[in-house]
Amino acid sequence: MAKKSDIKAPSSSMRRGSTGKVFVWIILVLLILGLAGFGAGGVGGSIASIGKVGDTEISVAEFQRGLQQEMSFETQRRGSAVTLAQARQEGMDQRVLERLAGVAALSEETKKNFLSVGDGEVANQLRSVPAFQGPDGQFSRDSYEFALRQNGTNPADFEDGLRLTAARTLLQQSVTAGLTVGNTYANTLYNFLGEQRSFRWAIVDESLLTEDIPAPTEEQLQSFYETNGDQFRTAELRKITYAWLTPEMIVDQVDVDEAELRQRYEQRASQYIQPERRLLERLGFADQAAAEAAKAQLDAGEVTFDDLVTERGLTLQDVDQGEVARSGLDAAVAEVVFGLTEPGLTEPVQTSLGPVIYRVNAVLEATTVEFEDARGELTDEYTTDRAQRDILEQLDAVDDLLVGGATLEELADETDMQLGTVDFSNGVSEGIAGYETFRTEAMRLTTSDFPEVQELSDGGIYAARLDEIIPPTLPPLEDIREIVASAWRADQTEQALLALGTDLQEKVSNGTRMASLDLAATAEIDLSRTDFIDGAPIGMLAEVFDLEEDGVTFVQGPNGVSALVELTNISAPDTTTPEAQAVLTQLNAAASEGLAGDVFQLFGSAVQNQYGLTLDQAAVNAVLSQFGGGGHGGI
Repeated sequence: MAKKSDIKAPSSSMRRGSTGKVFVWIILVLLILGLAGFGAGGVGGSIASIGKVGDTEISVAEFQRGLQQEMSFETQRRGSAVTLAQARQEGMDQRVLERLAGVAALSEETKKNFLSVGDGEVANQLRSVPAFQGPDGQFSRDSYEFALRQNGTNPADFEDGLRLTAARTLLQQSVTAGLTVGNTYANTLYNFLGEQRSFRWAIVDESLLTEDIPAPTEEQLQSFYETNGDQFRTAELRKITYAWLTPEMIVDQVDVDEAELRQRYEQRASQYIQPERRLLERLGFADQAAAEAAKAQLDAGEVTFDDLVTERGLTLQDVDQGEVARSGLDAAVAEVVFGLTEPGLTEPVQTSLGPVIYRVNAVLEATTVEFEDARGELTDEYTTDRAQRDILEQLDAVDDLLVGGATLEELADETDMQLGTVDFSNGVSEGIAGYETFRTEAMRLTTSDFPEVQELSDGGIYAARLDEIIPPTLPPLEDIREIVASAWRADQTEQALLALGTDLQEKVSNGTRMASLDLAATAEIDLSRTDFIDGAPIGMLAEVFDLEEDGVTFVQGPNGVSALVELTNISAPDTTTPEAQAVLTQLNAAASEGLAGDVFQLFGSAVQNQYGLTLDQAAVNAVLSQFGGGGHGGI
């Protein structure tokens, strides 16, 4: 196994290993997701991990970083801040924990099997990372150490993590190597999806019936009522008394702390106050002469900036600097970059890493949301957070009252909780029944259960008591006569249309044209399975693709809308075109990748089961408390 040591700046004679290309994306993921959290302190400095798989620990910093990244991603995606209560309700903490446990299990397996890579291979991968390169596009020891130092780590620790990540990838390769699907899968799927059919169809509805549906006799109505009683039964009702308290109930009682509002505003200065920025790309050169020669070519139109990037063996992602404010650049560089008032190229400018040409892709003006303009948003968040905390602070007291034998009525008298009742059944979703937690509990409760305090998704709490269960009942016919009569007529209409449709289907199958049957037929040409036909019965197109050549079918849809369909042509897709071959190749690759992913997921689960996950819930709660939401409850 390779000796672990600091990696020296790689020389040009070092050869990239056979697995080199596989690890480039790993490095990038480490940089984007990992470096941001290196050096994150533990909870209170006294807890190092939240658990372990085998002997491999899951560190507090990893959990903190993972949860923060998950919440930040969702905040950016939704455009509004995600609170810890929301994150936990939606299972973000659980997803992070499962992901870290999976990684720890694979790390444990690599250690048990003594998998590793050598220093030379690690050096090759470091050389491929743009953030570790100098302006000439080559690995720079100074840039490497500076990037790590800025993120609170050192080469030895970073390379250990890289080595372990590389070992996990070797493990994945060994498990999934050779897992591919044959061409039959892709061809079958492509033929299925690409097949097209042409057909004629005509609506068959109540207007084609030659006789009206008469009103039911008393005997017919009574018989239908008795035979189809289940469709007229009322749902089971569960009469529930509850006491609940939500942030919305007490949010108006929260005293707003002006100082804290301003503090929140200042903490979000980057959100509310955006300085003038530029969208930048940066291309470095070995010396001033090379930079000036390149600029001359650009000005003459002989090359483009993209051409120069490609010639260097880089991509636009490698040279992308993102949004940059004046404060993020050296003074001399900022003067040149911000001297451009519209997109364009700068003159070569000297930086600490050598001469550089910047491309300004967009000019973003400064924006400011004043405190008074943000007050409403800040106040809503503050009062909601404060109300949630106030409710959590009452949780233990409410629990103690219930344990002491207090009724829900007494609970409402002695606390801020409000009393209510609900006739609950499946489909009820008003009021407290709008919470999934309550609906689940309502179906679980028995009349012998004592009320227990439970949490709601918005930070509220409740306790419920099942008072009575009213089983499904069939109301007397006299109480629902109109409902039964309407159902009887719909049933009779459906039967009449089925008889008519079956007769028409037989006639068309025997060669009679639709037009001669007074049917207003519509022709559809070369439709695929995914097309939509306005006005057609639900499921008609699916039945069309089940027909044999020249087949005829009658499709009976809901609400008395049915159709007669005659298939006229089946067109198989051409699999010999370059486009088809490209799709087939992609289908094969995707299926093979999916197969490998499924096998590796099963392998990972087996490995985790083998070594076992030990979780320190106290440490998890301590981490969660640092996010401002307390640690009540487990993951």
